[in-house]
Amino acid sequence: MKRQSDYNVRAVERALQILSSFDNEHPERGVSEVAQLLGLHKATAHRMMVTLLNCGYLERSSDGERYRLGLHVAELGMRVLRRLDLRREARPYMRELVARFEETCDLGIFDQGEVFCVEVIRSNRTLTIASQVAQRLPAHCTASGKVLLAFQPPEELEALLSRPLKRYTECTICDPVRLRAELQQIRRLGYGVDDQEHEPGVRAVAAPIRDGQGRVVAALAMLGPISRVDTGRFPEIGEALVAAANAIARRMGW
Repeated sequence: MKRQSDYNVRAVERALQILSSFDNEHPERGVSEVAQLLGLHKATAHRMMVTLLNCGYLERSSDGERYRLGLHVAELGMRVLRRLDLRREARPYMRELVARFEETCDLGIFDQGEVFCVEVIRSNRTLTIASQVAQRLPAHCTASGKVLLAFQPPEELEALLSRPLKRYTECTICDPVRLRAELQQIRRLGYGVDDQEHEPGVRAVAAPIRDGQGRVVAALAMLGPISRVDTGRFPEIGEALVAAANAIARRMGW
């Protein structure tokens, strides 16, 4: 006979699965959709989603028929972000880079095979390309993602490359052999680039940031429109990012 604690643990697992089912591609979901996705009875899904609604973790959509993540989820996320010393140490260097190149600078970490953006300093230009804090980006076709992939343990890298690589533009590298070669070049140069591989008309350059033990834990990137970020500027921007990333790493104890 199962103990009450077993049911309590299962309920927590289901609640977390429900919250995790909401993402950028599916910001709103109905009860039936969640129940089918997670293999739950509709009544169970409804009961748990109403509980999450009452606690502020979910809220109803404008039509009242669907649900989306509530503000309490964002509040919890921001508490974690505020705790990251990395953001505090990186901001002054990011501002210097934005002032020098007049393009947006962002800071990302590797999480579950994707880039999770933890800080953004925007350019003041009228036409600005910028990611958003808490935005998730694919790893195989962004400058930050490729930099982070280049320094992942071999088993984690191979696990990602064993899956089909989604094509976002005609420039996206979807061939694992080509991607491995580019990651090797990133390790040699010390920085990586995205030449319209994730979004048409956008280029980016990124460099790795190491922690006190020398492990790559984040990527510092600059991105902008192709009209301003010419491929000939990649080495200049890359060297500046590497210098800033190394300075941040030293502040972090490396």
